[in-house]
Amino acid sequence: MYDDLGSPVDPPPRIGRVVSLVPSLTEAVAATAPGLLVGATDWCTHPAGLDVARIRGTKNPDVDAIAALAPDLVLANEEENRVPDLDALRDRGLAVWTTRIRTVDEAFTSLGRMLADACRLGTPSWLAEARTVWADVRPPAGGPRRAVVPVWRRPWMVLGRDTFAGDVLARLGIANVFADHPERYPKIPLAELTAAAPDLVVLPDEPYRFTADDGPESFPGTPAALVSGRHLTWYGPSLVEAPGLLGAALTRA
Repeated sequence: MYDDLGSPVDPPPRIGRVVSLVPSLTEAVAATAPGLLVGATDWCTHPAGLDVARIRGTKNPDVDAIAALAPDLVLANEEENRVPDLDALRDRGLAVWTTRIRTVDEAFTSLGRMLADACRLGTPSWLAEARTVWADVRPPAGGPRRAVVPVWRRPWMVLGRDTFAGDVLARLGIANVFADHPERYPKIPLAELTAAAPDLVVLPDEPYRFTADDGPESFPGTPAALVSGRHLTWYGPSLVEAPGLLGAALTRA
């Protein structure tokens, strides 16, 4: 069995204990088989009230604590987690499944494989519903709106090339101004962002928490759409609601 990066993974025939190092994957497993998770990061906020051991963050997981939980499988992501941490887990003899998700279609394929093959679960109803919902998405009339999409400030960082969030927005009629940048999350000075003269600035509430009072004032004269970071950047059950919620926020701006 091979994960999304082509690395061999040999989990046991029956999976009874899972540790997730990625918030969206935590939510995906919890929504599919609630009793399977035994550990998750401090950033795993969904579902609310998740009662599992916390093993620090995505970039600094507590390898000893994870090993002590004796998971049958550890779930990770090539963007969210660091290779040295995943190698340290493998050195402890743990099976680590790493996902790679940069488009909506990749999300469907990757989540299906992770849940059905790696976790030994069937295809959940929420994943089938998400496929149906996104298949019906049509960009609004009038052509795409050019947008700058910051994900951080001090320094300013924006969506660049080859990102999941960029694909989500493209399907909703938003053309990322920096989609052809050589970096995936480039640092761009504010003067350059405003000089690009976007039709719209899209401001998510994570990883940086942009609000009505923190972000739009930097782009005077440009409409600002404040959107849910979970629905823009997470791949899991949130995919069912994402087109409707994001589409409404973008239309209002």
